Amino acid sequence: MHDLADRAEAPTAVPPTPRDFFGFNSLGFQTLYLKEVRRFWKVSTQTVLAPVVTTLLYMLVFVVAVGGGRRAVEGATFAQFVAPGLIMMGILNNAFANSSSSLLQSKMFGLISDVLTPPLAPLEIVLAYALGALSRGVLVGTVTALTILVLPGHSLMLSHPWAVVYFAFTASIVLGLLGILTALWAEKFDHIAGVTNFVIMPMTFLSGTFYLVDKLPEPFRTASRFNPFFYLIDGFRYGFIDHADSNLIVGVTLSGVVAIVLFGLCWHLFKIGWRLKS
Repeated sequence: MHDLADRAEAPTAVPPTPRDFFGFNSLGFQTLYLKEVRRFWKVSTQTVLAPVVTTLLYMLVFVVAVGGGRRAVEGATFAQFVAPGLIMMGILNNAFANSSSSLLQSKMFGLISDVLTPPLAPLEIVLAYALGALSRGVLVGTVTALTILVLPGHSLMLSHPWAVVYFAFTASIVLGLLGILTALWAEKFDHIAGVTNFVIMPMTFLSGTFYLVDKLPEPFRTASRFNPFFYLIDGFRYGFIDHADSNLIVGVTLSGVVAIVLFGLCWHLFKIGWRLKS
């Protein structure tokens, strides 16, 4: 009888309820962003040092073997002209590699639930992945620029710092978002390698990385104007040598619009769980 009375008086267990987050989940966003940064920093020899060495080898080949002592544009040596293009190439490749490889690894190894289960909104997830890619891209670009500065016989002009910062950040965001889209679509690493080899690299090399687009014959000169990478590289180079092949206002506007459109698309795909939820 006493046992029955005790059971009747015992409080009823209340199951836990999910915590509601109103507004921006800054703690969750910060955690995911730091996870992305620590992921590439833990293997910095591969993710930061190796791209810098590759860029310096490109610099050696194009300046010593091709460029010689000739001048590329008024007021800039060939080395000063080609260096911003090589730095931007490193930024583009590494920003894309960071977000695409991280997200695809999570999908393939069954760890994507660690991102989808916590109370993180699609906005916070996409923003964390994009800023993680930005951090790696800008870091590689900065280390590459500093390394070029200490090389004997080489120097970097700096005419418009705002253009250097804007296009470096925008390029990292654009390629980071493109990496997210690629990882959502991809089912294996061969798919990412295919996009890198047949989309990213050709668009980078054919956008004036090593030459003036105005020197190209038609129809390649006109076709380059439809390559968004051209405006990123040209605007970035303008920040160094004060020379642009394109209309700078068009470059700033177009790169910003591309970033916004890609962000909206990534947000939508995470919201519906495209290729993430069975």
